[in-house]
Amino acid sequence: MRLRVGHLSTLYHTSILMMAREELLDGFGAEVEWSLFGTGPAIVEAFRKKEIDMAYIGLPPAVIGIDKGTKIRCIAGGHVEGTVIAAGAGSPAYPETDKFGEILSCHKIIGVPGKGSIHDLILMDAVHANNVPVEVRNFAWADRLLEAFVHGEVDAVAGTPSLAQAVINYAGGKIVYPSNLLWPDNPSYGILVREDLLSSERAVIKDFIVRHERASEMLRNSRESVAADIAELMGVVDEEFVLDTLNTSPRYCASLTEGYISCTMRLTKRLRELGYIESEIPKEKIFDLSIIREVHPGPDHYR
Repeated sequence: MRLRVGHLSTLYHTSILMMAREELLDGFGAEVEWSLFGTGPAIVEAFRKKEIDMAYIGLPPAVIGIDKGTKIRCIAGGHVEGTVIAAGAGSPAYPETDKFGEILSCHKIIGVPGKGSIHDLILMDAVHANNVPVEVRNFAWADRLLEAFVHGEVDAVAGTPSLAQAVINYAGGKIVYPSNLLWPDNPSYGILVREDLLSSERAVIKDFIVRHERASEMLRNSRESVAADIAELMGVVDEEFVLDTLNTSPRYCASLTEGYISCTMRLTKRLRELGYIESEIPKEKIFDLSIIREVHPGPDHYR
């Protein structure tokens, strides 16, 4: 069997670690074909066209796809609280002020990945909730955001810990609001699969989730030892950059917790309120918990 897996360039996803440490897939019962995408919405489109079988993706774009008829289910978690806002060194920041609206209002244009991504939804919710006159500018490729920040096209960015670390390292910026305060338990990414494979290829999919949790454990407990391997695979960042990124929001686990699911459902409600989807989708159409309950029956490790 060939398992076509969509992924992002996000260095703390276990997809990257599996590519960096190929022994994590030793003995796996399928040939894994990795496909790189720029944003979550692009992954959903690939699911719609049946170009991929499984993917690493934030839950909001997946929910948008489900609303439009794409037959996919989330079968495992991966990371929570993965949206970070970063800006220039002179910008007001937490904990100097805990007034989030004040922090946002100091910026004219905030760059964020593609419309419908989890970072876009969280930022749009913050702008609306705080009623601030900020322009939200979307970028089809998340990697383009750093260049936009450096060239002054945007004066702040919202995105992954990797993006925030790039702003710190290469543009002298800083994190202005911590990830754990932006929608606590927000589903940074999960593992999504095509519904039809949950029965026809269940054994292979379950084995992949076993290995996914094994890699998640390494990200929790062995970050220093894996940072060099990830840096070598990425080729454009060094070990220190990787380690700093891994430590920004170290919430790694395969479990689908009550908090993960309930936050997804609150985000789904917000998607409808903001006009991204036409109806509120029940959690049974988003999640299939049968495999993760077998693979990870005990308490989660996000904290």
